[in-house]
Amino acid sequence: MPDIDNLKKSDFYYELPQELIAQTPIEPRNASRMMVIERQTGKITHDHFYNLGKYLRKGDTLIVNDSRVLPARIYGEKADNGSFIEFLLLEQRENMVWEILCRPGKKAKVGTRFSFCGGRLTAEILEVLEDGNRIARFYCEGSLYAVLDEIGQMPLPPYITEKLRDKERYQTVYSNEVGSAAAPTAGLHFTEEQLKSLEEAGINIGRVTLHVGLGTFRPVKEDKVADHKMHSEYYELSESTALLINRTKAQGGRVIAVGTTSCRTLESVASLNDGKIVASHGSTDIFIYPGYKFKAIDGLITNFHLPESTLIMLVSAFLGYENTMNAYKCAVDERYRFFSFGDAMAIL
Repeated sequence: MPDIDNLKKSDFYYELPQELIAQTPIEPRNASRMMVIERQTGKITHDHFYNLGKYLRKGDTLIVNDSRVLPARIYGEKADNGSFIEFLLLEQRENMVWEILCRPGKKAKVGTRFSFCGGRLTAEILEVLEDGNRIARFYCEGSLYAVLDEIGQMPLPPYITEKLRDKERYQTVYSNEVGSAAAPTAGLHFTEEQLKSLEEAGINIGRVTLHVGLGTFRPVKEDKVADHKMHSEYYELSESTALLINRTKAQGGRVIAVGTTSCRTLESVASLNDGKIVASHGSTDIFIYPGYKFKAIDGLITNFHLPESTLIMLVSAFLGYENTMNAYKCAVDERYRFFSFGDAMAIL
């Protein structure tokens, strides 16, 4: 185990063969493999996601993130000369005003106008930010979200090079609140039928919303883990979900976060409220890595994450460093599928 007070980014590196990075979603959704790990012992069991119910108990509560991915990648042209431009909408600043990534960036100076889908949507650059992102104002008839649904493409992570045939396969079946730049991928494994059968077996399903930002894919640049600054993301936790979590805890059930985004939401709320779960909303830049003391969750369902990422650091904080690195080595040896469209890990 490395020195907890002096963790290095390289402590979270592992060798991953390129062919283990899943390029397409598996069918049906819950046919993916699932590595089940006992949190206390590190004991590993190999199974499939459709058998998740075997490892849950009546009275347990799964907390899912119901954020919906915006089809935020659009291709267009510069209004004055027709040259190509690509926009990726990141975060809404005000009505019709968004922070965006664009390329090639040198074409997007303040005041430049762009057209998408033959003028169905137009945009003007208002500001160039320090990090190279832009602020753009959009113009269209009717709802911007409706136009993006028609002309936009899913902002798949850079390690996925295959074209996605069905946009809905990069959405969870319970997605509802539009606002994410990437999917909360642990939830992609669930089918509606599986969720229904879990509820019939006495498993509670609670919802939170955390809009996933592109910072999820930004690499950790600092060598010392503690020096990394997390991106900020908007979250909401409702009164009904707070009541459900508190009732579950009071009755001896387990609160199991589906995904690192649900985990970060619950831990953010608990950290801000002396360990209590209360209805709240706001922005969080919580960074969870080994040494963090968990206040809200008893279990975690997640995917297999990139080497040296903040997400593998979060898993290491929950499962323990040695257990996590051993599980990842085992996943490589057993040819699990990795990342967004990959297999699942359940830590219970």
